[in-house]
Amino acid sequence: MGHRVTLIPGDGIGPEVTDAARRVAEATGVGIEWDVVEAGEAAIRSAGTPLPEAVLESVRRNRVALKGPITTPIGSGFRSVNVALRQQLDLYASVRPARAIAGEGTRFPETDLIVVREATEGLYAGVEHWVDRDHTAAETVNVITRKASDRIVRFAFELARRERRRKVTAVHKANIMKTTGALFQTAFREMAAHYPDLPADERLIDNMCMQLAKKPEEYDVLVTTNLFGDILSDLCAGLAGGLGIAPGALYGEGIAVFEPVHGSAPKYAGQDKANPVAEILSLELLLRHVGEAEAAERIWRAVWETIAEKKVVTYDLALPGYTRRPVPASTCSAMAREIARKVPLVDLTAPRPAPRAAAGTGAGLDPNLEA
Repeated sequence: MGHRVTLIPGDGIGPEVTDAARRVAEATGVGIEWDVVEAGEAAIRSAGTPLPEAVLESVRRNRVALKGPITTPIGSGFRSVNVALRQQLDLYASVRPARAIAGEGTRFPETDLIVVREATEGLYAGVEHWVDRDHTAAETVNVITRKASDRIVRFAFELARRERRRKVTAVHKANIMKTTGALFQTAFREMAAHYPDLPADERLIDNMCMQLAKKPEEYDVLVTTNLFGDILSDLCAGLAGGLGIAPGALYGEGIAVFEPVHGSAPKYAGQDKANPVAEILSLELLLRHVGEAEAAERIWRAVWETIAEKKVVTYDLALPGYTRRPVPASTCSAMAREIARKVPLVDLTAPRPAPRAAAGTGAGLDPNLEA
């Protein structure tokens, strides 16, 4: 059965890494009809807005999308398209697996974490203004609601139960943020009581960062608010091997958008240099979501084998930190071709390569849950 999927190529390296993902998708044999729409800087040039209504209509119609990175100007310029997309489509759950796959040089080779981030409110809600006429003081409002806190915490527990994870950890700052932080903390504690089969604990955000740097193997599913989740997902990606291998997924009610964690890296645009793995593994998550588990598994194993061999990898995976032997850097398109070549050849009867013996992250990741 074929699938119609919205494709948003994005900015900077986005078109290159999404082309790489399409090449790998074709190698799986799964029928995908791509509905290509533009957002970001390209859309400003063609439609006068970074997020045309046609993009939202396409995602609502197809219910699933693969997205490349989109530039978010720093300090000025248009508002984040990523934030607007999440809010317009109510993509409230950002799920970012951090799975060690970068090969022999990975500092924490057993890393297998999932960051579940509330994606529609918090300090990213966009409620901010200048305090004075001279623009010498500014204020941002941290919007935390019980409804959003309940549904993201429930989402995290349901994901953990379905994926047979070991425990769920809430991350907050309730000792200082005694209303917003405490509200999230209360939602977590009350929801945890409904999941007695899953161990649950809490960490303050600063302590969580230290704990992850010291002993990431003690943690499993982390659930938190928008800003903290953004920070923690990059930290966890670093533990697993870098942003170049970090996929992500955004879930709403019956809608899912899959995208890499990394940004658009405009200085590398058009150089055929970017690591395509994060986008390809976002495709892997998408295929699991639409019921194509075997194709997704082939992609995971093909990526793993390609990186383990270190024969055809992009420059970042050829650095001394990721390999103990000299490795020539390949291009984005060459690495995509190599992964695509391996997809139909992988041995699905062999033991699954995974950071841990426990159920691998991504075995399901199809949480169309009722909030």
